Amino acid sequence: MALIVENVKKFYNDHLVLKGINLTVQPHEFICVLGSSGGGKSTLLNLIAGFIKPDEGVIKVNGSFVSKPSKERGVVFQDHALYPWFTVLENIAFGPIVQGMPKKKALEKALHYIELIGLSDYANHYPEQLSGGMKQRVGIARALAGEPEILLMDEPFGALDMFTRENMRTELIRIWKEVKPTIIFITHDLAEAVYLADRVIVMKNGMIATELEIHLPRPRNYRDPEFSILMENLEEHFVS
Repeated sequence: MALIVENVKKFYNDHLVLKGINLTVQPHEFICVLGSSGGGKSTLLNLIAGFIKPDEGVIKVNGSFVSKPSKERGVVFQDHALYPWFTVLENIAFGPIVQGMPKKKALEKALHYIELIGLSDYANHYPEQLSGGMKQRVGIARALAGEPEILLMDEPFGALDMFTRENMRTELIRIWKEVKPTIIFITHDLAEAVYLADRVIVMKNGMIATELEIHLPRPRNYRDPEFSILMENLEEHFVS
């Protein structure tokens, strides 16, 4: 499902946050949007999600204008936002049920995604009984249960410890390869962007500063000399 962002501008209180963004994302592509706080990356994600509207320009998915949230665009936030009164199974089944799917079928679908994220033994656990990494896996599964064509992820691993974060990156690549959504992943971590992405978009001051395609084979190795070279290339644009 192709995503096109054309000359998108966004103001907040007369301040121009996005200054004419142009971006095309191909079906099944994994894009990382890299930038420091205040660079406009989360605003761009919220526009693509349909939570807010551009002041100028348009966003299109498969030729249709984005004007509101849609199940074709799933969102995973840094805060997993699971319902504490629902089990893992119920959290994942909730979206399909709300969309009108019969409960039995929704629970069957939820079980499929629980298996996909490797938490079959925790289907009947509540969020408070899970680790941070487990909660984020459930958040990803809940977004995927709506069968979105595009998965939007706003720094979903930012609150996790380093070990868990690295494991989650590996898990996300595995899930992406199996389910094949388009992913737009917001981060401020250079190594994370190089590890995950087919293409990295660097944003600064509300503009796209540069784009870098990543051709390293997966799984990627942080100690690979080419990995370090790519990080250095990105850092030049990230800090300049």
